[in-house]
Amino acid sequence: NIFTKFQESINAEQELREEIRVIVRQIDQSAKEAAIALQIMHTSISGISQGCLKAREHFEVCQKGYRKLAEIVPAGQYFRYSDHWHFLTQKLVSLVALTVYLEAGFLVARDTVGEVLGLEITQANGFHLELEDYLIGVLQMVTELARFAVNSVTLGDYQRPLAIARFVADLNAGYRLLNLKNDGLRKRFDALKYDVKKIEEIVYDVSIRGLVRNGAPPLINAPTNPQDVPDNKEDEPKV
Repeated sequence: NIFTKFQESINAEQELREEIRVIVRQIDQSAKEAAIALQIMHTSISGISQGCLKAREHFEVCQKGYRKLAEIVPAGQYFRYSDHWHFLTQKLVSLVALTVYLEAGFLVARDTVGEVLGLEITQANGFHLELEDYLIGVLQMVTELARFAVNSVTLGDYQRPLAIARFVADLNAGYRLLNLKNDGLRKRFDALKYDVKKIEEIVYDVSIRGLVRNGAPPLINAPTNPQDVPDNKEDEPKV
């Protein structure tokens, strides 16, 4: 019976998706534990190094999970099932980028994120890290850095907000070079100005209070209201 074959195909599809869900839940749990490990940055500057080490241990577990996914997802059908791990991958990119920034102070490359998570970079090589997931993940990291800028002042580290401000300013300039369409990435980029404003306010406050030591980098301008910045400026990415 032809419908019997149809049902067999449907059952096989459902079984595969359930197997994918189980693996994704395992990866998600490790991602949550990595995020918890990195939360030490908001309460103890001295504990950041240890937090990064713990996060990397969880990334190794995530890597094993992605390898399992690569084994069970049929060749050439990555995008058919990618909705299961799409947002999770963005979150993990954010966590990896945050870890590397806390460790070394620079933006992690897409290739490096792929190595950490066990993902290929090009679609031709199979199970890969999509460029959009990488770009959105980096933007998600900035939101956490904005919070870190606030809490670092509370913890007595007045120089760190300036370093974060310079880093985020460079990121902002880089994203403005991209010709983004009116999609999820563009909307996430548009939200970046609120994180920039938050960081600017912290830098401005510590500067006018004389909390920045001599020889510190020049102050950035006083914070501006994002609502006053038009969305269609010539230097912004075109829709």
